[in-house]
Amino acid sequence: MRSPSRTVLGVGAGLAAAGVGAALGLAAERWTAGRVQGEAGGESYGSLRGTTQRVSADDGTALHVEVDELDVDGPPDAEQTSPVTVVFSHGFCLNQDIWHYQRQWLRGRYRMVFWDQRGHGRSATGPEQNYTVDQCGADLRAVIDAVASTGPLVLVGHSMGGMTVMALAGEYPDLIRDRVVGAALLATSSGGLADVHWGLTGSVGRVAHRIAPVAMVGLTRAPRLVDRTRRIGSDFEQLLVKRYSYASPVPSELVRFTAAMIAATPIDVVSGFLPGFDVHDKGEALAALDGIESLVLSGEDDLLTPPEHSEAIVRRMPGAEHVLVPESGHMVMLEHPDVVNLHLGDLLDRADRAVVRAQGRGGRRPRLRRPRRA
Repeated sequence: MRSPSRTVLGVGAGLAAAGVGAALGLAAERWTAGRVQGEAGGESYGSLRGTTQRVSADDGTALHVEVDELDVDGPPDAEQTSPVTVVFSHGFCLNQDIWHYQRQWLRGRYRMVFWDQRGHGRSATGPEQNYTVDQCGADLRAVIDAVASTGPLVLVGHSMGGMTVMALAGEYPDLIRDRVVGAALLATSSGGLADVHWGLTGSVGRVAHRIAPVAMVGLTRAPRLVDRTRRIGSDFEQLLVKRYSYASPVPSELVRFTAAMIAATPIDVVSGFLPGFDVHDKGEALAALDGIESLVLSGEDDLLTPPEHSEAIVRRMPGAEHVLVPESGHMVMLEHPDVVNLHLGDLLDRADRAVVRAQGRGGRRPRLRRPRRA
């Protein structure tokens, strides 16, 4: 029988892959029982690319940014395009490619900005002391200033990306008031993450929160061991990624795609960000977002940011559309893309109409072609 501490160490890999926990290390054994099931869908995850730019954060860290202009797939249709720029922020231990389905669906109708948060994806790591949600908010401001300096904005954030949007709102409320016409907060939290037990029993969950930062510091001192255990424990890792990312049957290739993102995240970046999540508190910052067109969406079976965290956000933003997606885990935009696209499309329609009203013109823009309902 596995000890609680051994269980916690194994579970940590899945937590990190899903975006809120941390890779505490994999068991140094090959565990193949219960392999992830699912038919291959043939989707080329992470294949969509835009015009690349390098944006310098305020501490000099180079951030990888990609812009999908309206003419990315040919001349834009003036009747089907919008003046709004949509800025997407991804979660912890992930990268901008988590927005694959949303990027695919909205291309050519909205100008879109995607970026890798510091230490993630193709962005540089930066100073260790700056692995904080507040710094991520400042990074998002730098990205906006560099590639979306004018015009109305819709901000979309998943998990830590949603926290990044909240940090931006708390520090730069004037930007929100003057330019942001919509916000989507997906599978995220405004605070209270220290009380989330990640689907473990109460006692084991409490132990996980206590030992996670210490374990991560130890792993940063043994990078070769981490690499080795990731390799020999790949089946175990994918099993945990499935548990902490998805709540319904998904293709095995999607699980492998998700697992690859965590494997690519440097262990010192994971260690650097981890302590800040338990003390994260951006409830007051939500006041800056209240009153604009907004969407708060999460999976009903999310073990990392449970539904009550969305409910807490909506209490601060009573005008937001609140959506709980059945049979969905933390990676809701990949697990149920049609549902997410449906509600994101509704948000963008409302944002477009808000722009029209602000400009003092009558009429409305054509609505987006709806994805099928799941």
